[in-house]
Amino acid sequence: MRVFFDTNVLVAAFATRGLCADLFAHVLLEHEIAVGEAVLDELREKLRAKIKLPKKTIDEIEALLREGVVVDKPSKHLGLKISDPDDEWIVASAVAARADVLVTGDAAVLKVARRAPLRIVNPRGLWNLLRGSEREK
Repeated sequence: MRVFFDTNVLVAAFATRGLCADLFAHVLLEHEIAVGEAVLDELREKLRAKIKLPKKTIDEIEALLREGVVVDKPSKHLGLKISDPDDEWIVASAVAARADVLVTGDAAVLKVARRAPLRIVNPRGLWNLLRGSEREK
């Protein structure tokens, strides 16, 4: 499964222990991670400004993410009418990456899940999805 993590989930994965960190580690080992340049730009800023990680650590995180599928910012978004226009680019990037699922904690993005051309779930939703697919094997 190709998984596209939104910035908020990646920040949580690298800043704390818990569900997001566990999901990231599992996907890294068992599935395929996809990321967009829009996410990488936002992630670098949040890890520096909010989490106060050293530049070297941020560079290492980015290098790890770049080992997966990386897509440029799409030329246009999907017009889903998400309240934060920046989130339109996240969803468009996930579609451009041909992700099977976009994982986000952003309520505005989750709100448009039914209208989006890919599955959008919160971290718990991905956990449940992965557990279900593991049982089917």
